[in-house]
Amino acid sequence: MHSVHVTAETSSNGVVERDFNLGEVTGVLWSAASGSDHAPLVLMGHGGGLHKKTPGLLSRAHHCVTAFGYTVAAIDAPGHGDRPRTAADEQARAGLQQALAAGETERFKSISLRYGTSLAQRAVPEWQATLDALQKLPEIGTEAPIGYGGGITLGTAIGIPLTAIEPRITAAIFGGGFVVHESLIEAARRVTVPVQFLLPWDDEHVDRQSALALFDAFASKEKTLHANPGDHRDVRWFGVDDSFLVRHLGPARLAITARQQKI
Repeated sequence: MHSVHVTAETSSNGVVERDFNLGEVTGVLWSAASGSDHAPLVLMGHGGGLHKKTPGLLSRAHHCVTAFGYTVAAIDAPGHGDRPRTAADEQARAGLQQALAAGETERFKSISLRYGTSLAQRAVPEWQATLDALQKLPEIGTEAPIGYGGGITLGTAIGIPLTAIEPRITAAIFGGGFVVHESLIEAARRVTVPVQFLLPWDDEHVDRQSALALFDAFASKEKTLHANPGDHRDVRWFGVDDSFLVRHLGPARLAITARQQKI
């Protein structure tokens, strides 16, 4: 089993950022500069064609650290970010770009389905290995509650099957913008933890009814759908329950201490 190898560390605005490698997997860990051992850990996935530090993910990660005192981890999906691309990765990317440029919705869906399914099959074991390694870090350990907190498009296509089989994840935020298929529906039926689901209402590539069917398939007793106007590249976070993760993962010890000092 590989261990976390930190390759770079920076600190700004109260957030420590550590780049790491875990074998071939490239990742990043954000945590509070003031320190909070065993704070809840939030796993975040990026969208297709993007990377672990894409601006939207980076913003959400910093919010979790500064607002809640949480630790956040993200990794590059296979063939994304700092990871090398295979010939199959290059072919899929080229096909998706061509389909988008030509307005070929069915071709875009077909390539997205094949490539997204392949990436999820490769990425889920990598996330589990990453989680194993992160729990060996003394500041995280096995005591830290774990959530999946911001999977959008590809991040959700990977996050749903991961949450379905990973008992350490106790709450999850997913987002639309991906092609729904039967194996994803089956995975959603095995998800029983609280779920918050973000839906771009005007996605030009994904059938709205299929996204609603996916939401309906979650077996969670607590699940909330947040739908906002927006296309495939514009998944909006307006109106979401900002206390969702805190309610289910609990506050960091640092946050509790800070509150007690104000009383």
